[in-house]
Amino acid sequence: MIVPTVASLPLLVAYRGLTTVVVPIQLRPLFGNYVNLGILYYIYMGNISIFCTNAINIYAGINGIEVGQSFIVGCFIMIHNIIEISINDASNDIVHYHMYSLTIIIPFLFCTLALLKANKFPSKVFVGDTFCYCAGMTFAVVGILGHFSKTLMLFFIPQFLNFILSIPQLIGIVHCPRHRLPKFNTSTYRLECVHNHYNLINAWLRFFGPINEQELCNGLVVFQIISCLFGLFIRYYISDFFF
Repeated sequence: MIVPTVASLPLLVAYRGLTTVVVPIQLRPLFGNYVNLGILYYIYMGNISIFCTNAINIYAGINGIEVGQSFIVGCFIMIHNIIEISINDASNDIVHYHMYSLTIIIPFLFCTLALLKANKFPSKVFVGDTFCYCAGMTFAVVGILGHFSKTLMLFFIPQFLNFILSIPQLIGIVHCPRHRLPKFNTSTYRLECVHNHYNLINAWLRFFGPINEQELCNGLVVFQIISCLFGLFIRYYISDFFF
């Protein structure tokens, strides 16, 4: 947690945006249309940097999953940027923010796609913390400086689920081993759920049964796509009922 915290400090210093949030319609009679969070908003943005890097790093362990999930999230960030640019006037600051995001996310996507070719099953390279930190901080930078940090979190639904499932082990209620991987059955060549490893990968195997590593990664990547589509639906349709 220390590394992304320190790395986020220049990012927070560079932030020149508002620290106000829009109040839901139902609560506006009590709090007004906007609430200025001040320093709390900076704490929130710092926590985004910590979450994005670690959420990818702990949702890992099988060929292609770290790079696959990052590529999908990056694609939906790009889609969100393009939508915002297309529906806003060119002179609007929003367009400038999303153009800035595109200049970072497009090179990231092409580099990630090249890495995915080598990291997919059967993997020829191991990405480790280096890529997870790079990907997570890239998302934090475009989300914060692109002024869509709350929308960014809608693309992290599987990572939130994995984090919630991991909490008993992360805070020490249940023993947390160094690696929380599923069990590989050498006779069937399939991965099996380890019931005392609490994460989304093992939960997926518990629900769908033993499958091989490639099928497991493909299923989780498809789930990431569906979750990100749901995030866009919330952003552009459901949110209209509350804001």
